[in-house]
Amino acid sequence: MTNNKRIPPQPGQESVWDYPRPPRVEPVTERVRIICNGETIADTTRALRVLETSHPPVYYIPPKDMRMDLLARVPAYQTYCEFKGTAAYWTLRVGDRVVANAAWSYPAPSAGYESLKDYLAFYAGRVDECYVGAERVQPQAGDFYGGWITSKIVGPFKGGPGTRGW
Repeated sequence: MTNNKRIPPQPGQESVWDYPRPPRVEPVTERVRIICNGETIADTTRALRVLETSHPPVYYIPPKDMRMDLLARVPAYQTYCEFKGTAAYWTLRVGDRVVANAAWSYPAPSAGYESLKDYLAFYAGRVDECYVGAERVQPQAGDFYGGWITSKIVGPFKGGPGTRGW
């Protein structure tokens, strides 16, 4: 089993083990960008991040700050989050590259998460580059969660093999 012992944060860092459950939504003042196949898909200073115990933050971007012309909603696929509600998924097409289920959104989020309505979150591992400020993020391990790992957070992080039961 993977070790889930909290790593103490250094000055300027956060521990994901100090994040709340149920999750908290908060605005992001840093610039958030997503690049795929040489194209900037999203560029915003109006993102929201969701903080949940043991998970790296998930960044949600307003549709006005992304290339919605490159995204198509996947009609036959959805998932359910006990906190945020039913998620819709989006396929990204950039040139000849197609990335199935690259992003998700909450068209009708549950109470307490209304600010996420129609914002999109991307799996960092399914696109080429994601940035928070000037820092390129690392994708959260696994394919269930979509957290973005930066030097400002410490784990260990749920998502990889052996962590689902945490």
